[in-house]
Amino acid sequence: MSESRSDPAARPAWEQPGRFERAAAGRTGQDGVVPPGWPRGVRPPGADDWERTAVAWLYDLCPPGYRRHDVLRRHPALLARMARQHVEAALQAARHGYGTARADLRDIDAHTLEAVMRMYEYEGSKTAALEREVRLVEEALQGKRWNPRL
Repeated sequence: MSESRSDPAARPAWEQPGRFERAAAGRTGQDGVVPPGWPRGVRPPGADDWERTAVAWLYDLCPPGYRRHDVLRRHPALLARMARQHVEAALQAARHGYGTARADLRDIDAHTLEAVMRMYEYEGSKTAALEREVRLVEEALQGKRWNPRL
């Protein structure tokens, strides 16, 4: 790979500094408040049925076989951990694919290679955002709450 890893323009979007800032949060917070990046379709912590919506969303991110395990139904925070690990593995695969594509695919035409690189960048960015969403839900399932920003 000929690009410099220190040049932000040469790195994929998901690795650019500040791309997905973590929300500032105190040790205590309020129910119903969510930080930036909270997933759509998951109700805010403390809202009626919020854990049910979180569990349904997390199961959709995991391989189908995970639904068979009672331990994950009984312990939503463990399900969040498993979902996070699954998403992290997908992000790692996107990073690896992006980093090796030019060398591995040197026999394809430049136009197609650039399309593949854009695809890796787009999917990697989506997966990085998804990883943040899963981390936020995992933190909420562990009891973390956020304060409203003014």
